[in-house]
Amino acid sequence: VITTGLPASPGAAVGQIVFTAEDAEAWHAQGKSAILVRTETSPEDVGGMHAAAGILTARGGMTSHAAVVARGWGKCCVSGCSSIRVNEIEKVVAIEDKMLYEGDWISLNGSTGEVILGKQPLSPPALSADLETFMSWVDEVRQLKVMANADTPGDALAARKNGAEGIGLCRTEHMFFASDERIKAVRQMIMAPTVELRQKALDRLLPYQRSDFEGIFRAMDGLPVTIRLLDPPLHEFLPEGHVEDIVRELCAETGAAEDDVLARMEKLSEVNPMLGFRGCR
Repeated sequence: VITTGLPASPGAAVGQIVFTAEDAEAWHAQGKSAILVRTETSPEDVGGMHAAAGILTARGGMTSHAAVVARGWGKCCVSGCSSIRVNEIEKVVAIEDKMLYEGDWISLNGSTGEVILGKQPLSPPALSADLETFMSWVDEVRQLKVMANADTPGDALAARKNGAEGIGLCRTEHMFFASDERIKAVRQMIMAPTVELRQKALDRLLPYQRSDFEGIFRAMDGLPVTIRLLDPPLHEFLPEGHVEDIVRELCAETGAAEDDVLARMEKLSEVNPMLGFRGCR
């Protein structure tokens, strides 16, 4: 064990270090197991996060972007590992007194937060026959139903396979983390100064949501699905970087003037994004 962070999402992962979402996707396409190492993650990293076997971040708590997304997918994640220093440009991470480079093997224990040097053996998860027998006994006497949080057709299918009797919460804004095109459309919707421009952005989002909802309903096959109406916290959809970089990127995506973008960001800024401006519930 070379360092320890927060056990943000349980499970274990073994892979070679990569520093960008693009590299994680490329390595995955080549059949390689990658661990995505970032200072912190943002919505732009979602593709690489999905492709990676596990995620390690220097910053972020149990409710950070990396932690929430990884838990939703059932993917191993260690976050808030403050002892590591990530240099994405040089493709090197300093962990305590060790320097690790792209391609080096590490292992993550998302249940304890441990980061282990090298390639450790993995035991694939499996439900034992004893557990299946026990659960059949439980089904005979229990009076509670177990539902799942699921935001995509894949999540819904996994929940159904694991015995969920419905979806207790489908967070519609999480559907838009699936691609850059979706994220950009949400940003345009958030930044729109007029109803007409907002409607234009919403029209772009409609096919994505329709397709996802059809997939979710198909996976649940008549079981109840509770949908939370669109509730996009601004911070989850902003690009990474300093304010100047964020403003520049939003201007390029939306065609708005810098002053207008700054004014909109100030108007929607929140001290605690978990409490504040929320959509219709």
